[in-house]
Amino acid sequence: MGNEAQPADATQSVDFQQVQKTEQFRELRRRHRSFVFPMAVAFLLWYFGYVLLADYAVGLMSIKLWGNINVGLVLGLLQFATTFGITAWYVSYSNRRLDPIAAEIRGEIEGHEFDASATAASGRAAKGAQR
Repeated sequence: MGNEAQPADATQSVDFQQVQKTEQFRELRRRHRSFVFPMAVAFLLWYFGYVLLADYAVGLMSIKLWGNINVGLVLGLLQFATTFGITAWYVSYSNRRLDPIAAEIRGEIEGHEFDASATAASGRAAKGAQR
């Protein structure tokens, strides 16, 4: 009834190396890496800075701010706040800058524009037309 049978695993027919060579995919990868790598480095520096302060600057970390709340506790809680903040920032960034490109690529994959068998079949058809 107009429905073509799909292979058991539809991803087997996709030429993912061809997808990776497209300008869209390269731009998607560039945008992703330009956010993730600097953010990961910044957070790791912040985390290890906290650990080093806790180990080597005990006097600083034990300064009382309000009652039993000291600098170490505040900085430790800020680690959690930073994690949630980075996550929210990444979700926003992804929604604006990554998802539109990823949706285009997915549409092309689901539209069978990168099928290995379709590429081979179209190549055979073009050779047949030349004869």
